[in-house]
Amino acid sequence: MTELNIQEKMIIADYENKINVLIDKMTIEEKVGQLNQSLPSIFGAFGMTKDEIIEKLVKGEISYEDFQAMERDYHKDDLRRGLIGSMGGITGAELSNQLQKIVIEESRLGIPLLFGLDVIHGYRTIFPIPLAEACSWDLELIEKTAEIAAKESSAAGIHWTYAPMVDVSRDPRWGRVAEGAGEDTYLASVIAAARVKGFQGEKLSEPGRILACAKHFAAYGGAVGGRDYNTVDMSLQTLYEVYLPPFEAAAKAGVGTFMSAFNDLNGIPCTVNKFLLTNVLREQFGFKGFVVSDANSIAEVVIHGESVDRKEASKKALLAGLEMDMSQGTYQQDLPEQIYNGDIPVDGLDEAVRRVLRVKYQLGLFDNPYRTDCNLEEKVLLAPEHVEVARKMAQRSIVLLKNDENILPLKKNLKKIAVIGPLAENKKEMLGTWAITGDSEDVVTVLSGIQSVVDKNTEIVYSKGCEVTGDEGLDFNTAVQIANESEVIIAVVGENAEMSGEASSRMDLNLPGRQEELLKALHQTGKPVVVVLINGRPLSLPWAAENVSAIVEAWQLGIQSGNAIADILFGDYNPSGKLVATFPYSVGQVPIYYNHPKTGRPASKIKFTSKYIDGPSEPLYPFGFGLSYTTFEYKNLVISSSEVTKDSKVTINVDVQNTGDRSGEEIVQLYLSDVVASRIRPVKELKGFKKIEFLPGEKKTVSFEIEIKNLGFYNDAMDYIIEPGVFKVCIGPNSKEGLEGEFIVVDY
Repeated sequence: MTELNIQEKMIIADYENKINVLIDKMTIEEKVGQLNQSLPSIFGAFGMTKDEIIEKLVKGEISYEDFQAMERDYHKDDLRRGLIGSMGGITGAELSNQLQKIVIEESRLGIPLLFGLDVIHGYRTIFPIPLAEACSWDLELIEKTAEIAAKESSAAGIHWTYAPMVDVSRDPRWGRVAEGAGEDTYLASVIAAARVKGFQGEKLSEPGRILACAKHFAAYGGAVGGRDYNTVDMSLQTLYEVYLPPFEAAAKAGVGTFMSAFNDLNGIPCTVNKFLLTNVLREQFGFKGFVVSDANSIAEVVIHGESVDRKEASKKALLAGLEMDMSQGTYQQDLPEQIYNGDIPVDGLDEAVRRVLRVKYQLGLFDNPYRTDCNLEEKVLLAPEHVEVARKMAQRSIVLLKNDENILPLKKNLKKIAVIGPLAENKKEMLGTWAITGDSEDVVTVLSGIQSVVDKNTEIVYSKGCEVTGDEGLDFNTAVQIANESEVIIAVVGENAEMSGEASSRMDLNLPGRQEELLKALHQTGKPVVVVLINGRPLSLPWAAENVSAIVEAWQLGIQSGNAIADILFGDYNPSGKLVATFPYSVGQVPIYYNHPKTGRPASKIKFTSKYIDGPSEPLYPFGFGLSYTTFEYKNLVISSSEVTKDSKVTINVDVQNTGDRSGEEIVQLYLSDVVASRIRPVKELKGFKKIEFLPGEKKTVSFEIEIKNLGFYNDAMDYIIEPGVFKVCIGPNSKEGLEGEFIVVDY
């Protein structure tokens, strides 16, 4: 964050005074109301409960349009009484302004509402899922997609998004890996900061900006067994070195809110974890905003067995440093009595209210509670320039995993191409998880994208072959028949959107259903098979990796899926994405990640080493891996000094040349390894990267400047230390390949 100028300091002092005056006027119920977020209540819609409706909405079994049309109660009486500080699930400028008007004009104190929504990877312009975006390693473009999401959602009456999710995850069984930036702490940290900046900009009150929320605090991605909502058990060193840095990066970037995690951490639910919410977040990170619970997580503390009842859980949550209860009315029902009888100090309540009001002032809601109108909303949503960025982001998110005999890019004038697979002509699944305000009608399918780029005389034939899951619609015969008649087969397979995201953990990482059987049948034709993967997590694909001609990891790319995939397949864009999560050979290797600690018996051909007896120890595809239609050569690794002190810097240079005949982008990756330390350190750690475009034959010197203070770790006393010793350097195209060197950190 930049230093505040005198005018900004005066503005802060002014609204801090106004907050104190306002708090003095508020009743206990009104104060608690500011900590209460409500959802519209839904009555009898389709004969289901609210929770059942939300579950079906997330799974895509109910369209967002039907959801919006359901009969609901907006708690207008509570709004008039000042008992609600925030509302979730409200979309549209007209509705948000109607509800805001009730609060501003009819409540006693006129404190504006804060409207929140899960805007995870776009509002109406749906971008690739966050895991896919991270594979672009393009921080500027990632910031831009967040900025567009903010612009569109702000125009639709939203003030606050529950994003970015900055959880590090080393277990692809966990469905929410789709929402994050993968397995690496450094990369997740810089992406977290980029997304916060994209949502919030330099000043929250600027038009088109929304409040960001770093989630889930903390270590949610470390859930045992990759099962959502499951327990997390880890050392403090692992917590501080692996899982907390992206949250600290978000805090330093000025994120306005945090969301506590569902899980417990070492036996204490994060919702009531004072160590996390106060000691770490406020005292160590210097966070000044407010913390919101995840949905119903306060009440779930009782189910955890940490509190005897919901009242106790509410008290513990507030005193731990959790300011707002998301959507369940727990604070509203359980806090006032405990405050009146002295069980909870009024000062603690006031401080929580102060933090919520402060954010509302920073958003400019007191000066302009109606930040949009229907005309602006109509103009902004799905603007042509937004769609253009969506296509660009989708192109750069794609990772080329295999390309035997350079079968790709395909020629546009082939006589006949077979497009086969359950996801080839599918709009809904392209949107991916948590695209609740997206419209599948905006999506360009893979089939349509291919049809739009080939020559007019090229015949495109299509067969679904099978569904993603189950035996319904199985038709291998037609698929094989059209494959036999074609020059090349493009097989579009993978996961449905609902198979990743929240509550979508998987035991099996293979292609679901009969899809691998379909690929085997197509392979038997002898025609080249290009596999296009549509998925929300790393998959285990050993047969495909061994047998098909090419594999394009396309993820779930949003509305421009088909165009971006066609751009890659036919060479209009040279793939540049690199994996941010390791692809296992088998689910039995999980958890698997590149920066694992060293072991005394690393895997080798010797029997008594750390390996499997029924399969490889190495992954199918490593972190940082990704092919291009050109080739790059690394030479001349130069380290500025062989010895450096703890308070200095080291510069590392390498020459990289495009040795092919196409322009292309290379993501140059820098890894360091602490050779000997008082605690076992990772085999290597990403410490820098640069994405650079090269013309054919062009050579550039790529330079990294590393501050030695960033090479430390936490010792047994939880002191951050930098020890003298040898550090190995590796610069290359991924975490497995590269040029090596070393330098020594000296203690003088």
